[in-house]
Amino acid sequence: MNIFSSTTFTWWQLGLVKWAVLFIGIAIGAYWADVFVPYVIHLMVVGLAISAYIFIVWLQKK
Repeated sequence: MNIFSSTTFTWWQLGLVKWAVLFIGIAIGAYWADVFVPYVIHLMVVGLAISAYIFIVWLQKK
């Protein structure tokens, strides 16, 4: 079993992955809120930086 093999997903399959990650994130945030509250600013900065990078890469490919 090679977990690093290449594969292609359709747009709706990737949409399902995004929904799954969103719901897992909500569950973790609700259950372990006290653990992550001190790091909210840091997590937001990292999330926004990654989002900006993905957006820039997407614009360059257009």
